[in-house]
Amino acid sequence: MNPETVAIAVFLLTYALVVSERIHRAVAAMLGASAVLFLKIVPWERVPKYLDLNTLFLLMGMMIIVNTARNSGLFEYVAIKTVKLARGSPIRVLLLFSVVTAIVSSVLDNVTTVLLLTPMLLYISRLMELNPVPFLLSEIFASNIGGTATLIGDPPNIMIGSAAKLSFNEFLSNMGPIAAVDLIVTVLIIYLAYNSALKVTPKKKVMIKQTLRGLDERAAIRDIRLFRKSVAIILFVVALFFFHDKLGIEPAVVALLGASLILLWTREDPEGIFEKIEWPALFFFGGLFIIVGALEETGTIAQVAEWVLNHVHTSGEALLAITWFSAFSSAIVDNIPLTAAMIPLIKHMGTSMDVYPLWWALSLGACLGGNGTAIGASANVVVIGIAEREGIRITFGDFLKAGMVIMITTVAIGVGILWVRYIGW
Repeated sequence: MNPETVAIAVFLLTYALVVSERIHRAVAAMLGASAVLFLKIVPWERVPKYLDLNTLFLLMGMMIIVNTARNSGLFEYVAIKTVKLARGSPIRVLLLFSVVTAIVSSVLDNVTTVLLLTPMLLYISRLMELNPVPFLLSEIFASNIGGTATLIGDPPNIMIGSAAKLSFNEFLSNMGPIAAVDLIVTVLIIYLAYNSALKVTPKKKVMIKQTLRGLDERAAIRDIRLFRKSVAIILFVVALFFFHDKLGIEPAVVALLGASLILLWTREDPEGIFEKIEWPALFFFGGLFIIVGALEETGTIAQVAEWVLNHVHTSGEALLAITWFSAFSSAIVDNIPLTAAMIPLIKHMGTSMDVYPLWWALSLGACLGGNGTAIGASANVVVIGIAEREGIRITFGDFLKAGMVIMITTVAIGVGILWVRYIGW
């Protein structure tokens, strides 16, 4: 069996194992990476070429910052403050929680965001005696939309930014406006679909307001010193992300600097913080990079790129093809291996066309495609799992009805904006 066939077989088998969830995806990726290294399809000395340390260290640094800040009660404080600002109005709760979820997801990973906010959202819906489903769906959609907006908001964006050398500001200026418009449209769709479920009587509204007055966001703060230091470090890190390209430093360096400073300044136990790092996610990424490297090493990616170029002749056609292919694919399979496979493909397409808009097309499809189905993104699975433990069932079909409408609408809006900006009328 020639190396190219083996590389393809390992990639497809790994992908199948990830989708089937028969074994942990990190184990599947490590197994695939070990196979191509053992068979010398990827020579050991070429591993550094394919192992994207910028992505790995950026994720690691942000995980350390989030896990340290979480100990202060910062995120619970934000959730309670948001609910009180809504003043007992279900529609305001829906809108404000969607906005807060999107903003937090733009600087933290989506899973961390929903883990922090979902319990509070369930508590508030019970308090208001309302159906929690529209609030939970809105939170899921907002987390995936918010993650689209920035370089650090979603793993596919981190991978794309590292591969294409795109800055934080480039992501914000290209994907930020799309995310903002999509968020507004999504909240409007959820409101129209669940309008009757979001209504409360004037009497109940007064009762809810009285209950909310009894909530004290300051009581959620477990360590005021850690709280203040965490806020300061997060603001410092976000500010550095805006200027990292002008300073000539990689985003990973910014994240590692922030992680080092928050551990040094807060004196939190580093062993406890390091234990909370999502090591399986990092090993999954590392293994995946090597498996895709095997496809590059054997020339498979180049052949696929050549086939695509024979059928897609302009940047406009490529923009549409990449966006919709990645969107519908991400609704079914994990967007991380999809992005890992698409990146070298787009690089090879750069020999005959301008691929700059194609990076945004990939980001758009890979991030927003996750809204299509209940298994399309990790945040979806986490929220549905938490809800199920609380006796709230969101079926695959129920999610699909809302998710596909949201996905197709938001992706279409994004494609339209990218088309006008880069292709023209």
